[in-house]
Amino acid sequence: MHSNGLHHVTAIAGPAARNLDFYTRALGLRLVKKTVNFDDPGTYHFYFGDAAGQPGSILTFFPWEHAGQGRAGVGEAQETAFRIPEASVGFWSTRLLSLGLAPDLPEKRFGATVIGFKDPDGMRLALVGVPGIEAEAAWDGGEVPAEHAIRGLHSVTLLLKEAGATAALLTDVFGFAEVGREGTRIRYAAPGDAIGGIVDIREAGDFLSGRQGRGSVHHIAFRAADDATQAAMAERVATQHGLHVTGQRDRTYFRSVYFREPGGVLFEIATDDPGFAVDEAPESLGAALKLPAQYEAHRAEIEAVLPAVA
Repeated sequence: MHSNGLHHVTAIAGPAARNLDFYTRALGLRLVKKTVNFDDPGTYHFYFGDAAGQPGSILTFFPWEHAGQGRAGVGEAQETAFRIPEASVGFWSTRLLSLGLAPDLPEKRFGATVIGFKDPDGMRLALVGVPGIEAEAAWDGGEVPAEHAIRGLHSVTLLLKEAGATAALLTDVFGFAEVGREGTRIRYAAPGDAIGGIVDIREAGDFLSGRQGRGSVHHIAFRAADDATQAAMAERVATQHGLHVTGQRDRTYFRSVYFREPGGVLFEIATDDPGFAVDEAPESLGAALKLPAQYEAHRAEIEAVLPAVA
C-alpha cells in the first residue's frame, strides 16, 4: 500500500491561553488554524505546524480548561517528537533550560541526538537532531530564529503491551517497514526522509494502562493523498485486520476515518486535501476563529463561551 507517513497528532491540554503561548512562543510553531472541536464547539481546537501547515508538521490540541490529568501507561502514544537541525541541539538545550522546562540530558537514539521534555500539561515531547534539513523551509514568525526552528514531526512512540498486531498494521496498511531495534524500542519508517515518517513501538507487557486526560495524546492521524487512497486503506484495515472503521467525516481541512488499532490507540486516516488554506489566505493562517459551516449561525454564542486568548 502507498505510504505518506503521519498527518498530525492530536492531544488534550488544559487552559487554552497557556497551550497557545507555549507552542507558539516557547517552541516557535505557527498557529496554523484556530477553530473549535467539531464535536464540542464550546472548546477550541488549535492546530500548530510549520509555515505552510503541511501534513506531517501538525500537532493539534483540544484545550479543556478543567481537564483532569492523564496517566501515562500502556495503550497510548507515549511521546511526540519533532525534527530540528542537528546543529541546533545546543540552542534547544539552552532554550528549554532557560524556560524552566527541565529537559532530559541529551541521549542517542538510533544514532540521533534526542532531547526529551514535557509541556506545561505533562505531555511528553522530544526534539531530534536530524542532519541535512537546514535548507528546509522554516517558520520565522516567532521567537525562535529560522535556522533553529522545528521542521515538522519526527515520530511518535507508542507504548503497547506487545508490538505484533500493530506492527502488521503499520507495514501492511501504511507502508512502514521495520528499520531497527534498541532495547524495548522497535522503529518503523515510511519510505524516504519525509517529515512525520517514523513510528516507534515500545513493548511494556502487562504494565499499568494509560488514562486519557490533560497531557495525553487523543489520536494519531496518518496521511492519505485523496479519498480513493483513504478508502483503500480503510478497506484493508477492515478486511485484512478485522478492525471497525468509521464512516468518513468532513473536518473542513481534511476528511477523516477512525479506528482503534490492536494496542488500543485511536488511529485516524486523514486526506491531504483540501488543506488549511481552504478558508484563509496562506499568509493569514491562524489569524481568525474559523467555524465549520454548521456552527457559523451560532458564532456569537460560541465566541461568548470560549476562553479569551491572545
